[in-house]
Amino acid sequence: IEGVGFFFPDAGSSVEEMEFNWDEYLEDTGATAAPHGSFKHVDTSLQNGFAPGMKLEVAVKSDQNTYWVATIITTCGQLLLLRYDGYGEDRKADFWCDIMTADLHPIGWCEQNKKILKVPEGIKDKIPDQEEFLQRVLKGACSAPANLLEGLHRGKNPLDLIAPGSRLELQNTRDSLAAWVVNVVDNVGGRLKLRYEGLEDSDKFDQWMFYLDPFLHQVGWAAQHGYNLQPPSAIRSLKSEADWQEVLKKVKEEEEESSVPTDLFKDKPVIGMHAFSEGMKLEAVDPMAPFVISPATVVKVFNDKYFMIEIDDLRAERTTSRSYVCHVNSAGIFPVQWSLKNGLHLSPPPGYPGQDFDWADYLKQCGAEAAPQSCFPSLTSDHGFKENMKLEAVNPVDPEEVCIATVTKLRDSYLWLQLEGSKKPIPDCIVSVESMNIFPVGWCETNGYQLRPPRKAIVNKQKKIAVVQPEKQILSSRTVHDGLKNQELNSSDSVVINGKYCCPKIYFNHRCFSGPYLNKGRIAELPQSVGPGNCVLVLKEVLTLLINAAYKPSRVLRELQLDEEAAWHGHGETLKAKYKGKSYRATVEVVRTADRVADFCRKTCIKLECCPNLFGPQMVLDKCSENCSVLTKTKYTHYYGKRKNKRIGRPPGGHSNLEVAMKKPNKRRKRRKHFFVHKKKRSSASVDNTPAGSPQGSGGEEDDDQDESELSHSLAQDRDKRKRKLRTFSFSDDENKPPSPKDIKMEAAEKLQLDSNPLEWSVADVVRFLKSTDCAPLARIFLDQEIDGQALLLLTLPTVQECMDLKLGPAIKLCHHIERVKLAFYQQFAN
Repeated sequence: IEGVGFFFPDAGSSVEEMEFNWDEYLEDTGATAAPHGSFKHVDTSLQNGFAPGMKLEVAVKSDQNTYWVATIITTCGQLLLLRYDGYGEDRKADFWCDIMTADLHPIGWCEQNKKILKVPEGIKDKIPDQEEFLQRVLKGACSAPANLLEGLHRGKNPLDLIAPGSRLELQNTRDSLAAWVVNVVDNVGGRLKLRYEGLEDSDKFDQWMFYLDPFLHQVGWAAQHGYNLQPPSAIRSLKSEADWQEVLKKVKEEEEESSVPTDLFKDKPVIGMHAFSEGMKLEAVDPMAPFVISPATVVKVFNDKYFMIEIDDLRAERTTSRSYVCHVNSAGIFPVQWSLKNGLHLSPPPGYPGQDFDWADYLKQCGAEAAPQSCFPSLTSDHGFKENMKLEAVNPVDPEEVCIATVTKLRDSYLWLQLEGSKKPIPDCIVSVESMNIFPVGWCETNGYQLRPPRKAIVNKQKKIAVVQPEKQILSSRTVHDGLKNQELNSSDSVVINGKYCCPKIYFNHRCFSGPYLNKGRIAELPQSVGPGNCVLVLKEVLTLLINAAYKPSRVLRELQLDEEAAWHGHGETLKAKYKGKSYRATVEVVRTADRVADFCRKTCIKLECCPNLFGPQMVLDKCSENCSVLTKTKYTHYYGKRKNKRIGRPPGGHSNLEVAMKKPNKRRKRRKHFFVHKKKRSSASVDNTPAGSPQGSGGEEDDDQDESELSHSLAQDRDKRKRKLRTFSFSDDENKPPSPKDIKMEAAEKLQLDSNPLEWSVADVVRFLKSTDCAPLARIFLDQEIDGQALLLLTLPTVQECMDLKLGPAIKLCHHIERVKLAFYQQFAN
């Protein structure tokens, strides 16, 4: 093991990538992400054509030659959560299926193909008469769409059918109400890059638009609704009329092969009738430059659905006008005086004398009337956005750019967004909460699109990565992201499925028993659902909401924190809680894949002693299947088992991962002092008959005193143990001096017996070993840096501290296990 060399790549090395990280950015800025549920257009884009309640015929696992009717419980990308009919409300037999690989068919398929429908063994006793049962459950049932279960569209998200080369019709919103054919150049999560047909070689007039935009339609829409199909004036002069007719002829010849399924647009907003008249005045935001609110005029009414407004300009020398087509639900149009009532500045029209604009004088001067309030839809403030929340938003000046955005102001259903990182600084943008140009945190990464980071980029902290070179063998490093790209669907590390979000909606079922930790009133104030989205982000948001809905957030955080004695099965996320002026943080394990979400939610509910259905991918409509409305705490432990007693104080070999930051007054810059607190022992005596939702027993003032006492006790224990540990390991004051196996005094029970030579261990073998120890959370670092058995035997305390960026305590604990392996290697395999 001599002749070890370490290579520390410089900043420009390909080994290390500087890339924006949302989690670290939110942590460093102290901001929160806008809730996923606030982006309805993104939610709609993730639907796969299947809906809960649909029925289909599924091969029975125990007998592949037979089939039975199943109901869709929830959907997630190309995954369906199914339940065989006959299980009623019992979810224990629910199972996930991949549409691409599972034997799934629409209702009636078995009869048509002479296949056998047979009741599964688990519910045979419940269904004495199969024919009568099928007649009853299939009466009025909705079958899953056959075209999504068979043929070319099988398993595809309908959104994926809008492929490059597809054609659509786009209404011209700038000069007149007509439409022209556009070609899809790119599809980024439903955001389409469109090019006018006939301009194949020029991207000058390309536009970006979300597929649900009210002005975008399938080919043939204009003819069906009596609109002209003609190129807009901006491009009409580029070709002769004969050339444009040739373009149209070509489109009609290729219509079938470039068409998009018509049902893809079924979720588009329906345009209602308006009541505007020509000459009416209003306030408006120019969608091409949405930075100010200005007076505007209705200059043309096309029909009962569409009208055109123009931003007022009183200059005699003006040569162009800013006009665009609107409908009754168009964003950025307001009644007269809306700005004044909301404390906002109204920008006077260019050429208006003076800066103090007065609507009464202006209307009199123009001889016009204000559009009545009844012309405008009512605005809502119930949307989930709050000031300082972060999201991703399109730059209106350069629609190619999607930037980090911060909500700086809210008025009714409108946001003022500061875009960070745009190539050219721009003022705050005004957008509707229903805008299709705003997206949740992580949308760009999930869809493989470049997000513009902030100018003062907060990036992944640079870490020195040790590349160990024994005998010219180099163990290279790669990022977790690169490693995940090639994982299979069933991998526990798989983050995305087909480039789409993989976590279904998580519902908060407010009627369910909330248990001793969670405040019933605060639970009732939570949103109905979170997601769908990236599993880690959605579950992190769900757990954060639960922590904030607790009587004592720190107590819930303690219950959720990773148990260091347990095996590591998922992904560690740092969550925070604030309680009585103190900040707490802990690492909490969440799952990465949709097939494990339901089980994760249920186990977390049981851990928090609430109804197992309190939150999860299933909505409880009327009555909870667990009959939890009658539960008290005593009955809860009867049904779901008593909690395993936790060991008081510190787990053997190291710290809990829950930290508390104590606030110190009278200092401008506060340095956080980190202490560690631990899950406390809970005996069955703590269970009482308090009714659901009661704060009693959930942590009152007495518990606070216990916490403080335990904190100081733990601190003293921590110091003593650390001293004893250092003496035991015989480390010198120079902590760069590595320990040697002969200096380590172990208990007999701690001696390691290896089944194989660690020199032959793969990276996976090393990770597996670490996961069996109390250093399981550090296994991810070994996976990231591809440390195999040979590299493991070369690691020392200074190497671990410097290259893995670990503090002394965790580094010592890790080296303890490394030395155990070394000692076992010398005893069992070295000559």
